[in-house]
This record gives sequence, C-alpha cells and structure tokens, in this order.
Amino acid sequence: MQLTRIANDQITVDIAALGAEMQSIQTRDGRQWLWHGDAAYWTGRSPILFPIVGKAPNDTVTVDGVPFQMSQHGFARRSNFELLVEESDRCVYRLTASEASRAMYPFDFELDVEHRLEGRAVVVSATVTNHDHKIMPFGIGFHPAFSWPLPGAEGKPHSIELDEGGAPALRRLSGGLVHPKALPSPFDAGQMTLDHSQFTDDAMLFPEGAGAGLVYGPAAGPSVHFTWENLPNFALWTKPGAGFICLEPWHGTAAEVGGSEELSERPFTELLGPGASARYSFRAELRG
Repeated sequence: MQLTRIANDQITVDIAALGAEMQSIQTRDGRQWLWHGDAAYWTGRSPILFPIVGKAPNDTVTVDGVPFQMSQHGFARRSNFELLVEESDRCVYRLTASEASRAMYPFDFELDVEHRLEGRAVVVSATVTNHDHKIMPFGIGFHPAFSWPLPGAEGKPHSIELDEGGAPALRRLSGGLVHPKALPSPFDAGQMTLDHSQFTDDAMLFPEGAGAGLVYGPAAGPSVHFTWENLPNFALWTKPGAGFICLEPWHGTAAEVGGSEELSERPFTELLGPGASARYSFRAELRG
C-alpha cells in the first residue's frame, strides 16, 4: 500500500493513496488515536464518501432517469488517488474522472483531499470541482473511526458532548435506507454517554445535523475536539464490541425508504454548477 507520512513535533499521520484514507494518527508519546482496521469488525479507518453517502435502493442511482450501479458510500473509497502535493506536514491527493468512474457516475469531476497538521490537530478537507457542462449532483462525507476507548482511557465511560448543546432528533436505517420516522434524541442538553447497545440497530443518524462540533472522550483524560464545516448532516456508528466510534459529518444521506432513485433527489444532495468548486472539512484536535 502506497502511504504518505506527514508529521510535526506533536503528531504523525499516515495517508494511503487508496481512497486518500488516513491510516493512523499517532502522538509523539506513541499513542494511536485512530482505529487500526481489524478485519474481524471493519477494515475501514477514515474513508472518504463520494459521490453518495450511504446506500441507494438496489445499489442503483439514476441520473436523468438513466440507471447506474452505485455501491454504498460511492466509489472514491475504493479508488486510487494521485499524490499531488507532499510536504512535511501536508499532503494532497487527487481523484479525477475516468472511463471507469463515468460508467458509474457520468460527470467530469475532480476530488482533492488534503490532510494538514496544525499542532495537535489534523485537518482533512475535500474539494469537489465540476468540470462538466451541466449541474453535478453528489453527496460527500467523512467517516473517521477513533479508538474507543481512547488510548490511556481504558475502562472509563466515553461520551459525546455537542458544542452547541441541544437534542437533535434521531433517525434509524431500514435495509440501509433512512427510515422517515423521527425518534427521541439520545442527547440530553448536548450530552450522551456512549454504549455499544446503542448500535445494535446500526448507525445513529441525525439528518438535521448536530451543530458543528463536539468533544469525544471520558469525563477526565484524553479527548478529541472534533469540528466540521459545510456538512449539515451527522451520524455515529460502530459495530457492537468493536474498538472504535465513527464521527461522521456528511453533506447528503442515504436514500429514504420509498424515496427516489434519482441522484439529484436524494436528501441533502449537493448540486454543483458547471465550473464551480465546493470545500468540506473536519478538524480533529487531540487533547490530553
């Protein structure tokens, strides 16, 4: 696997060309903060979701009525990116449209994924450019899996605390699609203690969003301050018993149960005009 390593005097991050996906986040004391991809549970670590987030009905989307096969979370995470920029504390990988991609997604796009270090924080951004002559619909999202428990916090309850407080409504998946029924929020004044039993029914979705930041970790000890930009939807996911929790800000969700297969009609789909670009990002600051 082709890897690029970026580092400063605080943290070291490895990024793979496959999917432009982070493989590790290590502080200089040797602690690993990112999930290690154990195949017994899930091989992902921090995939980039594009050009859809979640599933499509029958793994099919339509564009102007024409059907295209599209697997869950799109094809970017399984694509080889080109290393465009390599600096000591920053790198940029690029995915461009190809004959293979056009067979699944008939648009001339460019997707740049940057990883950049800022002290004890890693900033990941994705910039989508539409080089086509028509409006380009897509979903995009991030899926980083942080260690649960965090290194040095073994045996301690972990929680999510939303920066903006509140109690966003919960939605669940049915057959991989978003069920329309809104459920009571698991948050109380922005606080939720994590438990693996919360994920026996798959991911916890907050399609209307959960603000723009949170703190993940135990009441005392190491934590991650996680913030995001231009990503109005949010989800939490793990496989019960696995040693990770995914913090997932998205622009776009899975299709709704009974919803349209048309890509432009999926919930929160981005519609990017010809020649336009849009940027989406998250920042994970390691504390403690």
